[in-house]
Amino acid sequence: MKNLSDLTLTDKRVLVRADLNVPLNDERAITDDNRIQQFLPTLRHILDQNGRAIVMSHLGRPAGKPDPKASLDTVARTLSEHLKVDVQLAPKCVGPDIKEMTNALPAGGVLLLENLRFHKEEKANDPAFAEQLAQLGDVYVNDAFATAHRAHASIVGVPKHFTEKAPGLLMQKELDYFEKALLSPQRPLCVVLGGAKVSTKLNALINLADKADKVIIGGAMANTFLAAQGFQMGRSLYEPALFPKIIELIGTLARRGCQLYLPVDCIVAPSLKSEGLGRAVPAQEIPADSMALDIGPATSLLYSEALQNAETILWNGPMGAFEKEEFSKGTTDMIEHIASAHGLSVVGGGDTDAAIHKMELEHKFDYISTGGGAFLALLEGETLPAIAALS
Repeated sequence: MKNLSDLTLTDKRVLVRADLNVPLNDERAITDDNRIQQFLPTLRHILDQNGRAIVMSHLGRPAGKPDPKASLDTVARTLSEHLKVDVQLAPKCVGPDIKEMTNALPAGGVLLLENLRFHKEEKANDPAFAEQLAQLGDVYVNDAFATAHRAHASIVGVPKHFTEKAPGLLMQKELDYFEKALLSPQRPLCVVLGGAKVSTKLNALINLADKADKVIIGGAMANTFLAAQGFQMGRSLYEPALFPKIIELIGTLARRGCQLYLPVDCIVAPSLKSEGLGRAVPAQEIPADSMALDIGPATSLLYSEALQNAETILWNGPMGAFEKEEFSKGTTDMIEHIASAHGLSVVGGGDTDAAIHKMELEHKFDYISTGGGAFLALLEGETLPAIAALS
């Protein structure tokens, strides 16, 4: 796979797939422009090389037809402000008139195509739609890691039409840190997994069981691990159908000498909506009328000690129902533990990322991935469709 620096961009039409799917408020103002900021280095590189940048992205879920609420007009204005360059917004993303706009774009210019998902052919990976998009560029660059696990037209269909293609700087950084964290890590490698369901991360767990030296489990995922071993979990969320897989996984980790850490105490309450009723109990003593909603203080201390000698830490998923303050301490403690650990720290997942930014500790982590589903797909050992298309 070529690098961006391997491509000759001068006066070339550089068709760039970006992820500019930023959150908007009711007035359509951007509430968090992190994805735009992450894309700027690639865009600036193209402009510095006197390339002509034709940027394509999706925004929201417009259901395959034009929707003014999902227009990229706000994104175009924000890009203009950051670049100090007038970023044109094309009225659509394909057609003879759009091709004329790309041909007329001067070196160092930027054209943002209107929302790809205004066309149902994008998600369907329609070959004709992909060919129309491909006609807009001489060189193809994919910098949209967050959508790298999607087999959409702009991601896998378009690059088939190019010999000159490469990942953007953000995509390359994501892959480099993933390699450092999982493919060739400094050991011990400690993997921390949380979130609601084991079923969504079972394949990742199976893949990581062959690689990690320590595995720390939190969130409602831990409930299934505890219940599979005979713990009474009250009204807690867990997945009985996965008990055989969990027991098999525990055995695999034990045979490898990988240390598995599970909660020794939990914060319980009658329900997630309970106010002021959360309390810590040993994992063996969860009441029948309560549910485990966070790891407890003893577990937090145990996990902190487990992280101390880790040379590489890979984290995905919160330790509890952190969106409620009463059940957030397990997650905020984990953020502080990893932020103060000396090992390389790589984090992925939208919920985890949001919690870190809320505490304003993102600068304490070596890398925070921009992809949720794509990051998880890498943990599962999958080849991302976007990466395969660039090879």
